Amino acid sequence: MAATMDTFFVSHGSPLLSIDDSIPARGFFKLWKSQVLRVIPKTILVVSAHWETYAPTVNVISGLNDTIYDFRGFPKPMYQLKYPAPGAPKVARRVKELLQGAGFGPVEEEKARGLDHGSWVPLMFMYPEANIPVCQLSIQTMEDATYHYNMGKALAPLRDEGVLIVGSGSATHNLRATGPDDAPIVSWALEFDAWLTNSLMNGRHEDVNNYEDKAPHAKMAHPSPDHIYPLHVALGAAGEQAKAELIHASITESSLSYSSYRFYNS
Repeated sequence: MAATMDTFFVSHGSPLLSIDDSIPARGFFKLWKSQVLRVIPKTILVVSAHWETYAPTVNVISGLNDTIYDFRGFPKPMYQLKYPAPGAPKVARRVKELLQGAGFGPVEEEKARGLDHGSWVPLMFMYPEANIPVCQLSIQTMEDATYHYNMGKALAPLRDEGVLIVGSGSATHNLRATGPDDAPIVSWALEFDAWLTNSLMNGRHEDVNNYEDKAPHAKMAHPSPDHIYPLHVALGAAGEQAKAELIHASITESSLSYSSYRFYNS
């Protein structure tokens, strides 16, 4: 019987994480297997900020996942990186089954799309061997945070099936408000980041689900909800009594938070 898995939200930040060793979160991801999660999952399900669809969609890949370079204007070496993890078609269809059983339907199957950088950039450090099957689930930005939290609740049985559920986004994500790394961290980013951590650590799931009304500077921190909705899926999948642990905290470019969390039941 597989061990019950904790769920995680990781902030993947800038695609430069893939090549820039000066980004503090890079070291955090490299220590994943030795310091964060020593249990090796059978399969990884990533809910990435970089896959938005109208209806919930899973990528059902039978062979190796392609590496998607869904960014522009970055150094050439980034476009030569590969993360050829096997697909996980059985788990993808299990995701579909669970979501449709909970009323999230119809759930679509995507049979050509590989892994976007919200998946492969952190995974290339977390599991560099690329030998664990990976599938992705999309988000729906026209829906709200509670919708995504409930989506996570529907996926909770996967935790007892050896599936590691990872929400990949960013704790703050306003690319128009970034600055140089040597600039002071802006107050709105610090305040939103602190509110998010405090709310999670104190079990205020309802506040987190209503972050647009409850959090300071919510629209500044997330002009679009795409990079925070993966957090709600991971949180919901851990259960209503789940506790949170801050497993990494850093801010680059004056406002881009890499705060990352483990959700678990004691």
